[in-house]
Order: sequence, then C-alpha cells, then structure tokens
Amino acid sequence: MFAKDFRRLAREHAKGHWGILILVFLIYSLIASALATTGIGALILTGPLTIGLVSAFLSLVRSGQTKPETLFEGFTENFVDRMLLGILQPLFIALWSLLFVIPGIVKSYSYAMAPYIMRDNPGISATEAITRSRQMMRGNKWRLFCLHLSFIGWVLLSVLTFGILTIFVAPYMQLAVTEFYESIKDAKTAE
Repeated sequence: MFAKDFRRLAREHAKGHWGILILVFLIYSLIASALATTGIGALILTGPLTIGLVSAFLSLVRSGQTKPETLFEGFTENFVDRMLLGILQPLFIALWSLLFVIPGIVKSYSYAMAPYIMRDNPGISATEAITRSRQMMRGNKWRLFCLHLSFIGWVLLSVLTFGILTIFVAPYMQLAVTEFYESIKDAKTAE
C-alpha cells in the first residue's frame, strides 16, 4: 500500500466521525500542552496519554467507533511501563540525535510504532515495545516517512490559516498512521 491508500482509508474511517476525532485530539493537545509546562508531570503522564490517543484511533479503525473516554485508557493498566515508554522513547531518539540529526530521525521512525505495540500488548515492558517497533519498522521506515511527507500540502495550508486547519489535519494524519500500523502489523503477523 502507498501513502494515498492510507489517506483514503483514514478518510473512509473518519466519515461521520470527524467531530469525535477532533474532540479527542483537542483534549489530547490541551492536556499535553498543560503537561509540557509542568516538567515532571510531562515525564510521568505523556506515555499513558499517548497510549490513550493511540487507543482512541485504533478503536475507530477496528470497531468503527470511538469516544473521548478512550483517551484515558492508557492510565488503566501497566501504568509504570507506559510511563517509561513516554520517557525512554524520546530519550533514545535524543541520544541518537547527538550523533547527528539523521540518526535521530531514523530512530524516531524505528520507534514510531512502540505506543501501538504497547497498546496491543499491555503486559510488555517499554523496552520490549521499542524493540518490537524496531523490528516491525525494518523495511517500513521509508514508507512511513513518505506517508508523513504526503501531508506537506495540508501542513502548509495549516500554516497559512495560522494553525486553525491543524484541528482537522492532526487527527487525519494520526488516523492515517493508525491505518499504516494496522497494515504492517497484519503483514508482520502473516510472516
């Protein structure tokens, strides 16, 4: 599948659900912004909150429905490992970035599926989720990069609207990445 296919699937799943997707993403963004100002709160809560966001979008893709409460699903089980994922994933990317920018970017794509993997396998550790993401992304990093790059027009339009269009674009991108995960997860499972 290509970037256009993931975008098409995302639009199909979002049809009739744009309001709830925008609401979920707004709640997530507001909480994440508030946490960013607290320092230690961001360290503790970012991982579980990200798992909750992933849960909300996976729920829509898999069952055709989602609700705002799903955003807080990340706090219900395995909290410590989810918290550690929120700390270790950016830490590892930052450490790789010290070598130069490019290794950090490559590793960010290697680790991109870790929240999805942890959500689907709640009993695993943060390092195991990162390891599985690295394995899953072998041969798929470029495809995810192309998917992100395919949104460049939308991002530019968001800039031109002083960020207002981001309310629509961010959930659209997240849903397309969720479709990407479902695709490569199924492909890796079939191997």
